[in-house]
This record gives sequence, C-alpha cells and structure tokens, in this order.
Amino acid sequence: MEYTANQIAELFNGEVEGNKNEIVNGLSSLEKAKTGTLSFLSNTLYTPLIYETNASVIILNKNLVLDKPVKSTCTLIRVEDAYGSFAKLLDIYYKSTQNKIGIEQPCYISKSAIYGEDCYIGAFAYLGENVKIGNNVKIYPHCFIGDNVSIGDNTTLYSGVKVYYNCIIGMDCTIHASTVIGSDGFGFAPNSENNYKKVPQIGNVVIEDFVEIGSNTSIDRATLGSTIIGKGVKMDNLIQIAHNVEIGENTILAGGVFVAGSSKIGKNVMIGGQAGVIGHIKIADGVKIAGQSGVGKNVEKEGETLQGSPAFPIGDYQRSYVLFRGLQKLNNRISNLEAEIKKNLQH
Repeated sequence: MEYTANQIAELFNGEVEGNKNEIVNGLSSLEKAKTGTLSFLSNTLYTPLIYETNASVIILNKNLVLDKPVKSTCTLIRVEDAYGSFAKLLDIYYKSTQNKIGIEQPCYISKSAIYGEDCYIGAFAYLGENVKIGNNVKIYPHCFIGDNVSIGDNTTLYSGVKVYYNCIIGMDCTIHASTVIGSDGFGFAPNSENNYKKVPQIGNVVIEDFVEIGSNTSIDRATLGSTIIGKGVKMDNLIQIAHNVEIGENTILAGGVFVAGSSKIGKNVMIGGQAGVIGHIKIADGVKIAGQSGVGKNVEKEGETLQGSPAFPIGDYQRSYVLFRGLQKLNNRISNLEAEIKKNLQH
C-alpha cells in the first residue's frame, strides 16, 4: 500500500496541512511511528504525542486545536471523524494484504462442490459433497467444510475452522481459527439402565450475513431446526453457544460467554465476558449483561442492565454490593454489642 497525503484526504473529504505529496506505505500508532507511516489522533489525551511522533502523515479531527506546531516532517489531514476514517483505512489495508486467490495443493474438493470467482482455498482444506461457496470466499489451510454446507460471498474462514454438514453461513462473515460450527448439541436422555442415551442432533446452524466469530468458539447444531446467529452479530473468542439457541441481530458477546440450549437472545444485546445464560429463557432487545453475571430467568424489560449471579438490575446490585463489602465491619459491631450486652447483664 502506498498513498500520498492528498489521495488519503480525498478519500475522506479531508483538508491537508503540509506536504500534499507526502508518501506513506504503512500504518502505525503515534508512539511507535516511523518515517513513511500514517497514524491518527482522536482521543485528546494523546495530543502531546503528536508533537514528538515520527509519523509522516497524521489524521485528526477538524475541530482539534493544537497548542504548537508539529514537526516540519509531519503532514496533517483534518477530517470530521478521525477514528472512523482511520478505521476505514485499516479495512482497506487489511483487504489489500489478505486478498489471496487460487487453490493450493494438496487439498480435497469433491466433484460436486461448487465455488465462485476469486476464491482462495488453502492447503489441506477439505470441501465435502454438494458444498456451495460464493465469490471471493477465503478458506485458509486445514479448514473442514462438511457435506451440503453453503457459504456466502466475501466470507473468510481462518485456519482450522470446522463446519459440519448442512450448516449455512451468510455473506461477509469472518470466522477465526479453530472455531467449530455445527458440532452436536449436548443431548442425552437417561434410561432404565442408569446411563445416558445420546439423542441424535439432526438440525443445523444458520449464520446470517455480516457476522464475526472469534477463535476457539463452538456453536452447536440444533436437535431439530436451526441454531441461529443473526445478522451483524459479533462474538469474541472462547464462546459456547448450545443447541437451538437464537441470537438476534447486532448482538455482541464478549469472551468466555456461555449460552445454554434453546435460549432466545434479542437484538442489540450486549453480554460481558464470562457471563452465562441458562437454557430455555428469553432476553429482550437492548439488554446489557455485565461480565461474570449469571442470567437464570427471562429478562422481559427492553434495554435493562443486569449484573450479578444470579443477575438482577445493576442499580440494585451496586447498592447491595456496598452492603456486602461492609459485612465484616457490621459483624464486628454486632459482636461488640453482644459482648457489651453480656457484660451489662452480668452486672
């Protein structure tokens, strides 16, 4: 990637202060920038760094007032939204470096598999019977794509992703390394011999468009029907989604979240790290669940914020926590009062 300051400014309707022909060929933070790199400043806490950085070009907000001039070797591009503009540049850079095309060998592609234009299929990948893959799909080495799987345009599966049979993945999705899509749901029935009989899991997983899933995540297939991950959902690493769960559009799950079977999570929900949701409950749209919380019943109020295990409204939790932290002092006071009363009774 190599751009002039003027070319970058044109991308974002920005104004150049300095050398319009300054060339950059990489991106960097202000602290570790080298000559020839581009950086950005959006958080005013980091403003002092702008005077010392070695970055050749810096994107910053139009309304940011600087106390003194930057280095003469530094060109500024003023835009309406520095953070958003830099994020778009990161996306452009990422796509330019990850734009692999072609079929590496050795790999296995069944005769009935279909794939579109500009695809990348890495070494040791496996594509089963009747697999359908769209255009510009990237399947990195050691991926397994089971029979009858469908993958939409512009989706990327990083190394070691396993997609079991009959699962459906939409367009513009990103699935990170070693994630498993469509493993059996945890279904076992006790029998008269005092052991457990496996219940066949014959459903699938449906992942809608614009979903991102972190590494080492497991999403179980449904017993019947589908486990559904809605459009725009973002999931961190190390997440467990059990069978027949449904997650609504644009919901965010942080690392280590566990959702038990058949629970329905609404749209625009935010669930903090290491939180757990029991099975067969519903969580309303817009709910926020703090990290390490345990949700054990339906959450019917939209937009509510919960904390604790079992989780309850965050205001009540915080007031209760103040009391909890003072329990030792309260216990000491009670012990002292008991001793005082006992002493008075003896007299």
